[in-house]
Amino acid sequence: MSISAKMADVDEVEVVVAHSERATLRVGDVFLKVDGNQSRHDVEVEAMAMAPIPTPAMLWRKPPVLAIAAVPGSALGILGEPSTASSAAWSAAGAAVRKLHDAPLPPWPGRSLDAIAADLERECEWLVTSGVLPADLVTRNRTVAEAVFRPCPPVFVHGDLQITHVFVDGDVVTGVIDWSEAARGDALHDLATLTLGHEERLDEVLAGYGGGVDVDVIRAWWSLRSLLAVRWLVEHGFDPSSPGCEFDVLRARM
Repeated sequence: MSISAKMADVDEVEVVVAHSERATLRVGDVFLKVDGNQSRHDVEVEAMAMAPIPTPAMLWRKPPVLAIAAVPGSALGILGEPSTASSAAWSAAGAAVRKLHDAPLPPWPGRSLDAIAADLERECEWLVTSGVLPADLVTRNRTVAEAVFRPCPPVFVHGDLQITHVFVDGDVVTGVIDWSEAARGDALHDLATLTLGHEERLDEVLAGYGGGVDVDVIRAWWSLRSLLAVRWLVEHGFDPSSPGCEFDVLRARM
């Protein structure tokens, strides 16, 4: 049966995520990613082709739409909710991340530390002046986040390795999705993103990932990622104050 026939047989279209920048729809076993910025799709297609770990199959592309196949299994977890995945599944995720980080670098660069530092300066100022978060909470987390700004060799990073982007079936990683932020970058950023809001799972991830990890820098990335995310989440209709989400991550550093 052709892809178009499969889609024609489906009565329901599920909106997976939608905001002013992009939208993802699910039609049967096909995900349709709509993005006005085609450079993100360019990165996603090339990164999936290069990655040495399971990724979705690209079915077709007709800008501004990219169609990819669903991967088997279920997401490792959801931010703000306890993960029901096994310890072995979390360790398998760590092993998959290590395999990615050991792969040859992609040809395109990632964001510089100077650019990230400028973003941190701007967002911390907004958080304080807007009154969204107490000044002492912002200051404390900004201090913690400074540990990110140190020399480190770049690796092939996913760039947005949220737990909803890692799929497992039992104890096996079956696919990693959403590669539009892939680039050269800091390995510990991926590990921090994967465990954001699930700090209790870090040891399991590191058991699969292996040594050479500075946990203080992972904590720094938890703070930095949360500080940078708040305004975007608020402006796009998401709630960073939900239990287990960004506000709680920032409060944990106090």
